[in-house]
Amino acid sequence: MPIPARHPSLREALVQASLDPQVRSIAHIPSAHVASAPLERVEIDAVVLARDDGRFHLDVVPARRVRDLDDEGLALIALRELGLAPIVVTAEDLKREPRRGNCGIVWSYHSRFVPVGLRIQILQILRDEGPIELVRLLENIRSGGDPTPSVLSLACDDLLEIDLMSGPLGPSTLVRSRT
Repeated sequence: MPIPARHPSLREALVQASLDPQVRSIAHIPSAHVASAPLERVEIDAVVLARDDGRFHLDVVPARRVRDLDDEGLALIALRELGLAPIVVTAEDLKREPRRGNCGIVWSYHSRFVPVGLRIQILQILRDEGPIELVRLLENIRSGGDPTPSVLSLACDDLLEIDLMSGPLGPSTLVRSRT
């Protein structure tokens, strides 16, 4: 289900999280009950990241909502009762290169159609070869056109992982099947 991104920094953090190999799923929890106030729901507007090491809520500093102390306290209690530790993301984190530039390039292919035959071929190469450099993957794909947009679109679809942290997107960038 769509996650409300009411702030550009939250949208950027969501894009980066969606391409992070550690993140398995992203969800939104608009409100929750708090044990100390069981009859009312507390607005928490939490973006939840499920990773192999647990469930966390995304705390994007530039996108933090301004709340009064009581509401903020209840929201923090609700998040703690849900077992969600914060992942704090600052404006500097969002701007850090090469991740920001790489994510922007990859995400520009989000929702691009990939024919089933090409999708199967790309995933089969990755299954057979294991992690592979991007240039080798592209060389092994039999396609009538440039397969790069399809590979990047599959990363957006969470079907493969691209190393977006080690350096600028290029021939030696590692690609692997999403496990």
